[in-house]
Amino acid sequence: MKKEVRVSPGAKKTESREQVSFKMPATMKMRVDRLAEATRRSRSFVIEEAIEHYLTMNEWQVQSIIAGLSDLDKGRTVSQEEMEKLWDEKPAESPVDTDR
Repeated sequence: MKKEVRVSPGAKKTESREQVSFKMPATMKMRVDRLAEATRRSRSFVIEEAIEHYLTMNEWQVQSIIAGLSDLDKGRTVSQEEMEKLWDEKPAESPVDTDR
């Protein structure tokens, strides 16, 4: 199997690429194709970028859960009352301008 070297979202310039095959619902394929056409990208680019975003988000979530469980195991916790006090002391975010 021939490996191709190419730049892609999240990939290093010298990272080798491998072919992957999978099935998806026809409606999803149509959405990918429409997005690829609208953005002037290839179907492969759109799918790869979507997978990269999914992996980044879920890897972050899993690492955050692991870190939270580690804090719990070490007794680094905050009571509900302490958290509410911290939340109340948090500066308010600026309001969103809805007049645009």
